[in-house]
Amino acid sequence: MEGVMQGMQAYGAGKAGGAFDPLTFFQQPQTILRIVCWLFSIVIFGCIANEGYVNRPDEIEEFCIFNRNQNACNYAVGMGTLAFLSCAAFLALDVYFPQISSVKDRKKAVLADIGVSAFWSFVWFVGFCFLANQWQVAKEEDNPLREGADAARAAITFAFFSIFTWAVQAFLGFQKYKLGADSALFSQEYVDPTADPNAAAPMGTDYTGYTTDIDPAASTELAFDGSAGYQGQEY
Repeated sequence: MEGVMQGMQAYGAGKAGGAFDPLTFFQQPQTILRIVCWLFSIVIFGCIANEGYVNRPDEIEEFCIFNRNQNACNYAVGMGTLAFLSCAAFLALDVYFPQISSVKDRKKAVLADIGVSAFWSFVWFVGFCFLANQWQVAKEEDNPLREGADAARAAITFAFFSIFTWAVQAFLGFQKYKLGADSALFSQEYVDPTADPNAAAPMGTDYTGYTTDIDPAASTELAFDGSAGYQGQEY
């Protein structure tokens, strides 16, 4: 029973099979951080998609506000959209996670969370450096009215913040992985004791509930006393 309880608690699934509690779920630091990352990604791609393209007064075609480098705008919009979808996917996984009874599956989910979070922290580090550099070298004559300047600065700022929110997310995932690793249950699978009657029965007892360690000779001796024979009843 102790091994089963440890298996249920490994990698953060202390209530495997339990009902989903929204209040508890949204109070968890990991959930709060994931929502913050989700909002940051919306700000980044929203700012660039809406106000990231400008032109000179004598031009019709619009260009990327970051030094007219189309790659900079594509990077911000593309990575922001993918980060948004990634956050949504892992939020769904967080909701489903307590229902996972297999320790191996929980381990894979935690490792995926660590890897993806570390990846996005690196992506936003590259994005911050890229956008900040292109904004710094942008020519004033390309945007004399400074249109979209606030949106560009907001995208750079939230790309910077996203480095740390995703890094902390990876750290929390590592803490969960370390907690699961300390239980030494990498290969253990959760087994429902009610699924197999013999699994929950005491040693020496079969599924019918009768003990199997009784000596047949002793049982026969109790039923018939060979030395005394059958005893008649006196009236």
